[in-house]
Amino acid sequence: MAENTIQQIKSKLASIQRADDPFLEEVKEDSRKGVQKLYEAWKKQYNRTEQEKEIFFKMRKHEEHLWEQGFQLIGGVDEVGRGPLAGPVVACCVILSPEFFLPGLTDSKKLSKQKREEYFHRIQEEAQAIGVGMATAEEIDQLNIYEATKVAMNRAIRKLEQIPDFLLLDAMKLTINIPQTSLIKGDSKSISIAASSVIAKVTRDRYMEDLAKVYPEYGFERHMGYGTGEHLEALKQHGITKEHRRSFSPVQDAMSLF
Repeated sequence: MAENTIQQIKSKLASIQRADDPFLEEVKEDSRKGVQKLYEAWKKQYNRTEQEKEIFFKMRKHEEHLWEQGFQLIGGVDEVGRGPLAGPVVACCVILSPEFFLPGLTDSKKLSKQKREEYFHRIQEEAQAIGVGMATAEEIDQLNIYEATKVAMNRAIRKLEQIPDFLLLDAMKLTINIPQTSLIKGDSKSISIAASSVIAKVTRDRYMEDLAKVYPEYGFERHMGYGTGEHLEALKQHGITKEHRRSFSPVQDAMSLF
């Protein structure tokens, strides 16, 4: 072991994925503090990875049950953007194959922006089909946010290149001629719903970031349209835009000032 530098050991550990690898025993017996730090870091990452795998397969249970029943195209449906004061509500429907494997995938709200972007690209590359639908601020005002969310979901499903034969939805039911199951906190219980939440979240965030270039005084790229102190102050100072939801009370309050 003495002939291995700490850098060489670090390089070797980066390629080890099994806890019973013989090289790990050599590392554990190396008395150098730097080597022990590398081992502890490897062990921590290994345990995290194993936990992510366990969670992933637990989140596959609903899909596995449906695949076993003969359903082949299972669409996970989720939305992002019910609560903001501005911007659209964005829905997504994702169909994954039984071969899809992405440990760490979960509710998009629990992921960092970097992880969401990484997973967004993986899902785009590996999903069998993806459909995205939106309902505008104007439609939200006309219909109410709940009904507008259903409109966005139906649009997402219609944009799929393949028609799903079963739907898994996050706490919603749709009037549509496809069998479906509604799961409370579905984005933490189903990989298909979790995948759709990531696509919807990244899509909506990009929309709001683009909107920030049109209306820089509102800070949309930071709060994504939610009612933060910064956003409420901007409403008081500048009034509303066509992207604001007039039926939401903080926006109504701002309208009364102008």
